[in-house]
Amino acid sequence: MRRGIAATALVASLALAATACGGSDSGDSADGPVTITYWDTSNATNEAPAYKALVKEFEAANKDIKVNFVNVPFDQAQNKFDTAAGSKGAPDVLRAEVGWTPAFAKKGFFLPLDGTEALADEDKFESNLIEQAKYEGKTYGVPLVTDTLALVYNKELFEKAGVEAPKTWDDLKKAAATIKAKTGVDGYLGSTAGYYSMPFLFGEGTDTVDAEGKKITIASAEAKKAYSTWLGLFDGKGLGKADTTADAYAHKQDAFVNGKVASIIEGPWEITNFYKGSAFKDKENLGIVTVPAGSTGEAGAPTGGHNLSVYAGSDEAHQKAALKLVNFMTSAKSQEAVALKNSTLPTREDAYTDEVKADPGIAGYQTVLSAAQPRPELPEYSSLWTPLDDELPLMASGKKSLDEGLSDAETSFAKLVPDFSK
Repeated sequence: MRRGIAATALVASLALAATACGGSDSGDSADGPVTITYWDTSNATNEAPAYKALVKEFEAANKDIKVNFVNVPFDQAQNKFDTAAGSKGAPDVLRAEVGWTPAFAKKGFFLPLDGTEALADEDKFESNLIEQAKYEGKTYGVPLVTDTLALVYNKELFEKAGVEAPKTWDDLKKAAATIKAKTGVDGYLGSTAGYYSMPFLFGEGTDTVDAEGKKITIASAEAKKAYSTWLGLFDGKGLGKADTTADAYAHKQDAFVNGKVASIIEGPWEITNFYKGSAFKDKENLGIVTVPAGSTGEAGAPTGGHNLSVYAGSDEAHQKAALKLVNFMTSAKSQEAVALKNSTLPTREDAYTDEVKADPGIAGYQTVLSAAQPRPELPEYSSLWTPLDDELPLMASGKKSLDEGLSDAETSFAKLVPDFSK
């Protein structure tokens, strides 16, 4: 009896694995179409339907290929793929955050795409995005969507207060006080998340690490100046207090889209949600400018986005089908379709059609892409934000001093990049 139950459970688990994973175990028949699995990591409600529609269009044009479309929650996908690839059961195509590319390429999980059908249009993509998809000279991803952070603001509130979009952090602090005095609304609300602190570092000419010099720089004099500026934007007239709760992100978004705060730092993945708020029923009320500059006079924000990558562990037939799917999904026509549905930023200039640029959110973010700073070719780079996610709320709430918090972050960094000096 117990043996029978165990056997039944085993059959069920094998069936589930065949459905979830790519490779030769995906149920292909000798004379039937090849079935590949595509893990989509976009928002299941707001974004995934556009990608799923494209997959259906691809299948209609390629009768010899079937695509098993699986939407995997973004915050789970990296670990799930790491586990699946390590056991030779990963999907044939993965929508991967750009920071995952060097890490998975280093492990041998991604197929080099140079000279393949997937990269047939390589010269059409923004060159810095292709460079960001490389590891040790080879390209492991095709840019699907890109993003960066910008200062987004409520034009109506800024106009009522008689202030212009700030060009420096000092300008922002002054504008926030004026907006509060003239409208009663806070002028700016910051974030305690590590990713959102990067513009402050870039504005002081530094980063979390010097990847080329193999040195940890999070506790450098420049970084301390950057985080001193960051801390100062939680304290003052018209500046929202630091929110260190688990729902801080949602609180920030709600305050902005409903006109309870005049500006925040945010990325284009929120464009569709901006328009759902009461403050932006008129889309033209959404202002988008480059993040303010630091004391160096420079302004910059991290380059984000997603690439499509192909699993190196799939057999030749599945890889060939996967490469064809990647080429289709990243084409100008497909990127235009997704941009129109999801308000995302294409990665190739020929996808920025007049219709796409008619969306003020997309047009606005396109203007700030020149200030986006590509990530270094360091597999551990994205993981460095985790210690900052731990330390920054403690500093913002006064539970740790700036020096103590950055020192503790430096200690955590040393464990992630042990061959880096301090």
